[in-house]
Amino acid sequence: MRKRIILTACCISVLLVGLDVTAVNLALPSMAKELHVAINGMQWVVASYTLVGAGLLLAAGTVGDRLGYRRALCVGVGVFIVASALCATASTHQLLIVFRVLQAVGASLIVPMGMSVIAHVFPGRDERPHAMGMFTAAYALGMALGPVAGGALVDSVGWRSIFLINVPIGIVVLVLTARYTPEFRSTRFRHLDLVGQLLVIAFLGPLVYAIIEAPQLGWTSVPVQLCVGAAIAAFVALLVYERRCHEPLIDLRYFRSVPFSCAVSIGFICFAAFSGVLFLSTLYLQYARGFSALTAGIWMLPLAVMAGVCGPLSGRLTSRHGTRPSFLLAGAVTATGGLLFALADAENHDVLLLVGYALFGANIGLSNTPTTMTVVAGMPRDRAGVASALLLTFRRVGFTLGVAVMGTLLAAGGWHTTEPAPVFIDAARAGWWAVACCGVMVLLLGVLATCKWARDSAEHTAVVLEESSGRHDRSTA
Repeated sequence: MRKRIILTACCISVLLVGLDVTAVNLALPSMAKELHVAINGMQWVVASYTLVGAGLLLAAGTVGDRLGYRRALCVGVGVFIVASALCATASTHQLLIVFRVLQAVGASLIVPMGMSVIAHVFPGRDERPHAMGMFTAAYALGMALGPVAGGALVDSVGWRSIFLINVPIGIVVLVLTARYTPEFRSTRFRHLDLVGQLLVIAFLGPLVYAIIEAPQLGWTSVPVQLCVGAAIAAFVALLVYERRCHEPLIDLRYFRSVPFSCAVSIGFICFAAFSGVLFLSTLYLQYARGFSALTAGIWMLPLAVMAGVCGPLSGRLTSRHGTRPSFLLAGAVTATGGLLFALADAENHDVLLLVGYALFGANIGLSNTPTTMTVVAGMPRDRAGVASALLLTFRRVGFTLGVAVMGTLLAAGGWHTTEPAPVFIDAARAGWWAVACCGVMVLLLGVLATCKWARDSAEHTAVVLEESSGRHDRSTA
């Protein structure tokens, strides 16, 4: 009974995190109207949450090692609750972005600490996969239900209710976690790679700023050029420093494994496509077609349904036939969905519009399980958590850049919130071509990740990492 309570608390906490990733999309037009925000301002409301969360995920494990996993989870939930309440009171979009950043700090602790708690509470070989599956399914369900839940809350209570609802539910999770979860600590403390963490932030922050602000300021403007230069410099410095660091934030040797590199790339691409679809669809349904937030959420319901249906199907398919079929199907449905909008103007045909949304939901459901299994498979046991954190980070970065790039393409196409649907369809065409290209890349990476050369590279990388772990243990003994 106690284990079930702990699992339920962890699943609810991560479901809230997933909801806040996507539910806010349906509230963007209402926020823009009340807070007087342009498209680039709306992009920052979404991007600030996912960007900061991605930047801090890798360091969260170190915090858990020091504080203990239960205490770190409680801190994360507590920060998330306070930040959600502050978001609901924001009077300007600048304040809302600041509070979203604080909310992301809490969320960056919730996901990895929840996984760590579950791994310790369910140590059995049979029970742990089921518990982990429930946990990851809760996160995916939260993301998939976000548009529908967000639309219902915006229309019935207002956009601030999206954040307020986190408070009572979060308090229940906090009480259950503090009362029923025992404390767990790592037997091996990792040092916080502060330089690596700062370089990650120095790379992602300017990069996203340049992409979002370039349509307004121009790609040749001094601020955008400085940000692009700073992002490139930070990325190069990160690669150089992490190679020399004794306990790096990002162990670059992981990427010698071709399946690992392909899997994190697929996670990045699928979430970039998914976030771009959410952003474009929210603006189209509410601005171009004049739907209410609830009606827009109902139209996007196929996203949630297919994500929920295809998740378990992908798990069974992967266990029986390996990861390649799921990868190929994920790429195929994404490419097909993008082409429906780019070539067939699915926005003008209601049936095609719903089919397109169903395909994009299937993308998330089909890709989650094989990417997670590929990233963890072949890794030494003490490296699996870090490998999973890298996948989560790549997914978050993909989600952030997807919103940034789609907003940039839409603005470059000449669409403004006052323009009618035909103008939006023409302006969004480049974005839908980008989604189709994402599907093609997933297809190619799926084939590459499962070839013999890739499997050989994974085995070699696992041996290198095992030897490295053994040397480290002997040196610290």
